[in-house]
Amino acid sequence: MDGSSSSPYWGLLLRQNVSVMLPIGGLLNATFGNATEMIISIYALKSNMIRVVQQSLLGSILSNMLLVLGCAFFTGGLAHYKKVQVFDKAAAVVNSGLLLMAVMGILFPAVLYFTHSEVHQGKSVLSLSRFSSCIMLLAYASYLFFQLRSQQNVYSPVGEGGENGENSDVEEDLELTQWEAIIWLAILTAWVSILSGYLVDAIQGASESLNMSVAFISVILLPIVGNAAEHASAIMFAVKDKLDITIGVAIGSSTQISMFVIPFCVVVGWCMGKEMDLNFQLFETATLFITVLVVAFMMQEGTSNYFKGLMLILCYLIVAASFFVHVDPKSGDD
Repeated sequence: MDGSSSSPYWGLLLRQNVSVMLPIGGLLNATFGNATEMIISIYALKSNMIRVVQQSLLGSILSNMLLVLGCAFFTGGLAHYKKVQVFDKAAAVVNSGLLLMAVMGILFPAVLYFTHSEVHQGKSVLSLSRFSSCIMLLAYASYLFFQLRSQQNVYSPVGEGGENGENSDVEEDLELTQWEAIIWLAILTAWVSILSGYLVDAIQGASESLNMSVAFISVILLPIVGNAAEHASAIMFAVKDKLDITIGVAIGSSTQISMFVIPFCVVVGWCMGKEMDLNFQLFETATLFITVLVVAFMMQEGTSNYFKGLMLILCYLIVAASFFVHVDPKSGDD
């Protein structure tokens, strides 16, 4: 259920001034790419398909962090096998911290539910999820201020060649102006949003016709198709040795989904009277926790090579196989 089909156009925004537009470009990519996911999730919430919302958003995070980033590292490493590719470690560390905070917000409601240690049975998990979602939204807003205003110089791309060196090459590749690219992003986002209702309604039928679980379709198949554009963008910039933009595509989108889209859906469900919470069930929560740890360790050095990319891709294959044999427990089962 990933609506990131508008992602190829966001990179054109960066070609005007890479050193200035990197944080804004990454934010625009994540925002427009994930806007359709938010709309699809709201539509699914109205249809009371809470588990589909949870699984689709989880699948988008896993796909971006393992498959998209892994393919980018792998192809970039092969294209530049004679050297070690580097990226801004400070930005990667901040994103890893936010992802770990998101895991904390999702982990505690699941643990509270499965340990049967609620003060008010059936109500404490929901209350904790809503409180944690508000805190996560506040943290993400603070992160945006930190990234774009307070510490903007921290997120300058590694190895920029100065005002004349890099910008002169960038201006030659200019294809769209900033506002033209934003308008195209908005148009494509609106178009994909129109199709969101048909996508949600087709999930159950596809599960029965393909003889696959809804969990596997929501977590694995749909994000692979939906993230195809992000795949292309991340690989293209990795081959061009612009790993900071690649990190912004893959990890930046995962950060926004986990710290903004998921809490936002909880708050919207609260307003709609739907019991959308952060209890993603034990299996999904454990998968997300291990994935964040693996990616955080892969990025802690600020370097990339094809072997790291291969490891991330193989990890995603393990995750996919796990969900293929996983049966989602019915709502209310212990």
